[in-house]
Amino acid sequence: MARTPVADPKHDEGFKVVDRRLFTEEGELRKEAVDQEQRDEEAARDKSSQTKPVADKTPPAGKADGKPPAPEAPAEAIQPSRNFQMLVDFLTRNAAALMGGMADPRTGQPFLDLEGAREMIDMLDELRDKTRGNLAKADDDLLVEVIGSLKLSYMELSKAAAEAMAKKAAQKK
Repeated sequence: MARTPVADPKHDEGFKVVDRRLFTEEGELRKEAVDQEQRDEEAARDKSSQTKPVADKTPPAGKADGKPPAPEAPAEAIQPSRNFQMLVDFLTRNAAALMGGMADPRTGQPFLDLEGAREMIDMLDELRDKTRGNLAKADDDLLVEVIGSLKLSYMELSKAAAEAMAKKAAQKK
């Protein structure tokens, strides 16, 4: 009696990983993405030229006077995000706490960690850089105001700390 296989024999085809991200790790636009976009645009142009009747010589609407049509407004304006505002508030409060805005529970003295505060301010700066152009005006304004205020406070505290250290060093001599 001949045996017939129950399932089709498996072919070891393996798999192929294709990186479809538009940007490299350095933030540059990938060459493949640009090439694909150009191919897509050419295909769309070819398709639109094939569907237009040849006898129709009337200019498109808005171009009869030779002027290009007015640019369209974006379909959706970017709305302020409560979650984004809460994130900015969280980072701001942490930075302020590290700059003496919070007392040490053990000693009751203001807790000062300028290095930690600087890191929080740097995070907010990076957040602004990475979200530039993608935020609602209110969110961007909040971020600019908070960063400016924190940097000013940080500079004042750094200057005061440096003066205190210099004064302490002069007293030891």
